[in-house]
Amino acid sequence: VRLVESGGGMVQPGGSLRLSCAASGFFFSIYAMGWYRQAPGKQRELVAAITSGGSTNYVDSVKGRFIISRDNGENTVYLQMNSLKSEDTAVYYCEATVGGYQNWGQGTQVTVSS
Repeated sequence: VRLVESGGGMVQPGGSLRLSCAASGFFFSIYAMGWYRQAPGKQRELVAAITSGGSTNYVDSVKGRFIISRDNGENTVYLQMNSLKSEDTAVYYCEATVGGYQNWGQGTQVTVSS
């Protein structure tokens, strides 16, 4: 299993970013995928998840601002982040649980600052 995130960076409050996670090494379309984040000094938390059928769920703090989606033809999961706030600053990780084992990408830094 290989997960490679991209799309992070620095943005001003109110701005947008789109994260991508390219997946390989497993049958992507049948697995749920997740985006997590970890801010300095805090535990890693689930931000958004999408099932193989496209159902989604979000942590309350990002509802209405973030959108998770997937392209099974490209083996890629996305996280569109809008109306970013300083508290969204964190390293964002793509996750896939395959065969009962939780797999992670290397993470991509998102910094929201004026």
